[in-house]
Amino acid sequence: MLSSCVGLTVHFSEDGISSAVGEARGGVAHEQRPTWERHEHPRKRSIRSKWTIVLISSMAAHVVTAGSGIYTLSYDQFRNEWGTSREVSTLGLSLYTLAMGLGPLVIAPLSEFYGRRIIGLCSLVAYLIWLVPCALARNIETELIGRFFTGAAGSAFLSVAGGTVGDVFEPSQLQTPMLVYSTIGFLGPDVGPIFGAVINQYTTWRWSFYVLMICTAILLVFFYFFSPETYAPVLVRWKTERSQKESGLDISVDEQPRSIVRAVLISCTRPFQLLVLDPMVTCLCILTAFTLGIQYLLFGGFTYVFETVYHFELWQIGLTFLGIAVGAFIAMAMDPFWRRYRGKQVKNNNGISEPEFRLPSVAFGALCLPISLFWFGWTSRPSIHWIVPILGTVPFGLGGLFVYSGIWTFLVEAYPIYAASALGANAFTRLVSAAAFPLFGVQMFERMGIGWGASLLGFLTLVAAPFPFIFIRYGKRLRGFSKFAKS
Repeated sequence: MLSSCVGLTVHFSEDGISSAVGEARGGVAHEQRPTWERHEHPRKRSIRSKWTIVLISSMAAHVVTAGSGIYTLSYDQFRNEWGTSREVSTLGLSLYTLAMGLGPLVIAPLSEFYGRRIIGLCSLVAYLIWLVPCALARNIETELIGRFFTGAAGSAFLSVAGGTVGDVFEPSQLQTPMLVYSTIGFLGPDVGPIFGAVINQYTTWRWSFYVLMICTAILLVFFYFFSPETYAPVLVRWKTERSQKESGLDISVDEQPRSIVRAVLISCTRPFQLLVLDPMVTCLCILTAFTLGIQYLLFGGFTYVFETVYHFELWQIGLTFLGIAVGAFIAMAMDPFWRRYRGKQVKNNNGISEPEFRLPSVAFGALCLPISLFWFGWTSRPSIHWIVPILGTVPFGLGGLFVYSGIWTFLVEAYPIYAASALGANAFTRLVSAAAFPLFGVQMFERMGIGWGASLLGFLTLVAAPFPFIFIRYGKRLRGFSKFAKS
């Protein structure tokens, strides 16, 4: 997602290109004069072509994130086949998610040197290859190793795909395609268990990976034929190199790609500088980390609650995730309201847009999270119909999407030169949290009870809920003190 994302953001002008996030080049923006015709510009493509590119990248992100959740309904079969405990089986989810958090630190700068397309193709091919040992594993050790490298391979679509959306749409047109991309990626962890439950109810767990392999192969074909290169600096460099070769002239290029090793080192270290030195990044990353961590914790939590309290079968447990999905669709439907509200803010600010204008929806979403968790926890009991706790998860999907999409957009606007690092810091904290939370979710519900276990999670989100309210009021002042943000 802007995903989920540490993709590099590029700002275009009619006659030139400015890599506003050229931090791999030392954090200094640069300009290049394109040598292409107007119709060759990535943002001059047809609407159909733009949306095809966005939807293919979005579906790739969806499959990768669904790959995390589809695995979680296989634990009982692992226990029967290999004698593994739930905790050991859960490591397959945690390692996959951890790899998704670490991979973009290396993959994101590579797209600046080689382009989006080759990174996406390599990612899909590697993802498909590493699904094979996952599907054919004969012991849990092979399964866990395969899961880690599968997550690392698929992480490109959580780092580069968001940048692809920005490549083909103007900033004024970006909100809708970015929301679509964010929603499709956000739904992946919830769609995965729905299919995983049906598969594990009626066939072997290996078909979970066969289904992923089929989907990945189809996406690979679509990506190869319908998703061209969109990263403008790479396109300019290619065209310049072709012109030099055709003319036979030894013309020096203004800006050659700098050391890949140096770019990767910067990509790996600067996100942590932002996390430590910038309080706005730190606090907003904590909010998104809690949100995604709890979302992943509910993989095991839903199984425990609806199996022990309501005695659901496996396929029925998978359908309980529809509550979060419904909330996400409601959030999409509310997007016109937030756009109008932001338009009024800009108008009242003499037509000047501020990054903090992106945060009201985040503040609303942050309040939805604890409400959802308290509702879910204290209504999950035999005396209350099962639909009530499922309805309690709807605000979580609603709030989660608002929190993610609003914070990602805010970070890009507030930290234009260091947007990739800000998004990298956010992606790393979110996915590390998502790797850790599932390891203690079921044990927490068992020892504390469902009500108090969900309440503990609710109190965590309640602690982080004031952050967007504070930054709505004081964010501009804090950006003035930041060496990373644009005041």
